[in-house]
Amino acid sequence: QDQDTLKVSSWFQLRPPQLRRFRGIHENTSNNNGTIPSHDSDGVLTRGHVEELIEHLRNQKAVHKKYAFKLLIAAKKIFGAMENIVTLPVGSGSVITVCGDTHGQYYDLLNIFKLNGMPSSENPYLFNGDFVDRGSFSVEVILTLLALKIHDPNCMHLTRGNHESESMNKIYGFEGEVKAKHGERLFKSFSELFRSMPLAYVLDGTPVSGGKRALVLHGGLFSRDGVMLEDLQKLDRFREPDTGLMAEMLWSDPRKENGWGTSKRGIGASFGPDVTKRFLDANNLELVVRSHELKDEGYEIEADGRLITVFSAPNYCDQMGNSGAYIRFKSDMKPDISLFKAVPHPDVKPMAYVSNAGLMGLG
Repeated sequence: QDQDTLKVSSWFQLRPPQLRRFRGIHENTSNNNGTIPSHDSDGVLTRGHVEELIEHLRNQKAVHKKYAFKLLIAAKKIFGAMENIVTLPVGSGSVITVCGDTHGQYYDLLNIFKLNGMPSSENPYLFNGDFVDRGSFSVEVILTLLALKIHDPNCMHLTRGNHESESMNKIYGFEGEVKAKHGERLFKSFSELFRSMPLAYVLDGTPVSGGKRALVLHGGLFSRDGVMLEDLQKLDRFREPDTGLMAEMLWSDPRKENGWGTSKRGIGASFGPDVTKRFLDANNLELVVRSHELKDEGYEIEADGRLITVFSAPNYCDQMGNSGAYIRFKSDMKPDISLFKAVPHPDVKPMAYVSNAGLMGLG
């Protein structure tokens, strides 16, 4: 056996009966408030197993592809049972951390956990899309996030970004990385998994006196007024995000001027602060949290404090020099923003799995 494959002493090799149960342990377990009960002590993926996986990937060792398939199958069942827009209660004394794009920067992801604590039901995270592409440790990022989701679905929440799509993965490196590390079949399974991911979350602090609601989605808002959350719940999300409201959710950007403008990306909308305020007021929301754009300080606040961009890939592509950020929210939805710098990583350059690699835009 290749010494760079996960050791036989690990969970992945020693628990085949549990791995067979792994395929269905969370089926039909979601409930209306977006939380999912964790499996019991006889469940498959313990905290120790996740920590073992993280250390293995940190040391640039591979997971056998059949166990990667198991992770994707289990995660897809969890996501597939969720609504397009998942409501996540933020109760009294609770805090949730929202992170933006990570783009395959695995060692910066682990640094977030070092700085802010490992994910748990008491310290939950919401990662707001674009887990993959550009950075050359995208497989490590997504497998770690999925393992955490499967271990305790209430500790890790994931939204789909514009890079969780087959067309982007073919251009910006994830397809090449998956094929190099695990083969073509696994890439097709990732594409199916991405199509099952929720499109947005509503962080709901209203059960607490003075609590507010915030919408978290990857890109932004819409090319017209009158869009309601109920409309978004009716979308068919199990497809590529190339048209309609779904494309706008994953691709749109705010602008400083009121009204609408032409998107700089050729897809999605460019929407002003007045558009943001009308949408939020119509849907009883305090603010929108989005990602999708590099920010020098890791974040930017616009629309009189009612729109926040958060970006969590510091020194993006090893050359932009930006900070990363993450935001902690309590029930009042007032942002507690933390900044962090990039940490060293093994000598594998960004875009290593792309022919003729270049930045090719920063979307």
